[in-house]
Amino acid sequence: MTDQAENLRNIMRKKMGAAEIHDDEPVVRESEITIPPPPPVPISARLITVTSGKGGVGKTNFTINLALSLSKIGKRVAIIDADFGLANIEVLLGIIPKYSIADIFSGARTVGEVIADGPLGIKFLSGGSGLRNMANITEEQISFLIEQFAYLDTIADVILVDTGAGITDSVINFVRASGEIIIITTPEPTSITDAYAVIKSAKEDGGNVPQINVVINRVDDFDEGAEVFSKLARVTQKFLGLTLINLGYIPYDTNLVKAVKKQQPVVLSFPDSVSAECIERISKLLFEIETPRKNAGVKNFIKKLSAIFK
Repeated sequence: MTDQAENLRNIMRKKMGAAEIHDDEPVVRESEITIPPPPPVPISARLITVTSGKGGVGKTNFTINLALSLSKIGKRVAIIDADFGLANIEVLLGIIPKYSIADIFSGARTVGEVIADGPLGIKFLSGGSGLRNMANITEEQISFLIEQFAYLDTIADVILVDTGAGITDSVINFVRASGEIIIITTPEPTSITDAYAVIKSAKEDGGNVPQINVVINRVDDFDEGAEVFSKLARVTQKFLGLTLINLGYIPYDTNLVKAVKKQQPVVLSFPDSVSAECIERISKLLFEIETPRKNAGVKNFIKKLSAIFK
């Protein structure tokens, strides 16, 4: 019996590829071995700069309502008010924060202390005033800013940077530092011309051009929006060799005007309005298009922005 048992063990040893099998040790088969999954790869928050060539086209209003629409579909959103000195985000939200970005820049406060709470869980950094002297930024300040803004990666899936309007050095520097932008324009010829000027300026330094998304605001109807985008896209492709992405159109809506006067976002005060529905459609479309992950992210944005201002 002993020899017969030993023969059976030898057969099993050959089949299982095992070095040795003992009577008191269970046989572990390959199908029973569990391999632990690899650790998750950290994903940087998606950073999108919202800008316009002309003032008064509804850029900041769009940014706030886009943030809230993204929050509705489960995204954690933070807004950086980069229109320094005007503090438009807090005015349109009807919220007065205690601190602003200037307190971070001076080293007096951290991002965690300065960032304010908005509706539906969105966060925002007030522009306040104080960043107009970035030409004199030091290496220590650069390191501190990178460290502080990296915190946003831990609390947000999407970061929206709301710039000032026009083609000032400040606006163009923010655009060039971004991996992805949204340009807001209206059907007015001056607004379209200024939007093209922003795109052209973004390419002039010969560096990486951000992914350019376009939203046409205050259209009479969708046909007008399609016509405006088509003209801008054709000119941009012909003279700059760049392809624009059409995010959609927002019709003129009296409900949106009422919401602004009440200092309330239209997606909250008039959620069934045509403008609210269009913005919510745009928020969903943003996550259906391919994102430029190579140039995206908070750390990359701050590093590029710091290098520009040095």
